[in-house]
Amino acid sequence: MGYELSHIKSYVLRAGRMSAAQRRSYETLAEGFIVPFVPEPVDLPHIFGNENPVTLEIGFGMGIATAMIAEDNPQKNYLGVEVHRPGIGRLLWEIEKRSVSNIRIIEYDAVEVLEKMIRPSSLSAFHIFFPDPWPKKRHHKRRLITRPFTDMLAEKLCPGGYIYMVTDWADYGDWALAELSATPALKNRYAGFAEHQNWRPETKFERKGLEKQHEVRELYFIRDLV
Repeated sequence: MGYELSHIKSYVLRAGRMSAAQRRSYETLAEGFIVPFVPEPVDLPHIFGNENPVTLEIGFGMGIATAMIAEDNPQKNYLGVEVHRPGIGRLLWEIEKRSVSNIRIIEYDAVEVLEKMIRPSSLSAFHIFFPDPWPKKRHHKRRLITRPFTDMLAEKLCPGGYIYMVTDWADYGDWALAELSATPALKNRYAGFAEHQNWRPETKFERKGLEKQHEVRELYFIRDLV
């Protein structure tokens, strides 16, 4: 199914210095954990070496929460899509430190990854934690969680799969709630915003937002079983 996505970038590729540890991890571990972008569907069981369900995380930042969740759930696979190389280096460092084997990374634009690499009904979940809120009204078109992108997310989920999004910008939370609610294949697990999911670790970024009196809003939508 085509979605005619505009390909307006929902992120800014910021220049960031890699630490010596991040650079070493990237140089020594990338071959084993980074999946090259290809403009065609990939075989997820082949990538992970098993048939375990796959959660795709869009924009994992520094990857600490990603590594913690994967470490706590060895029976699941986690595919992280990120463009920020220092963050990728940090996640690779966490992978080595924690000896986890159920994470793979694609260093590319998530929209193109989903359009071209991920088959319909092949994912068990999406994690989208603290995406760029693009708070200025003229930049709202850059927000990731908007239709028709949410329709594509739903298509990639298997029936019963979920989308779990968290933001510390109340306005973006309201926006995302409306966009996800308007996506026909998705159903809200809650009456409005979701309860905090206890298995999701609090991140340094999240703590900084709370210190600034930002309101954390969580959303949990499920792909319709029909």
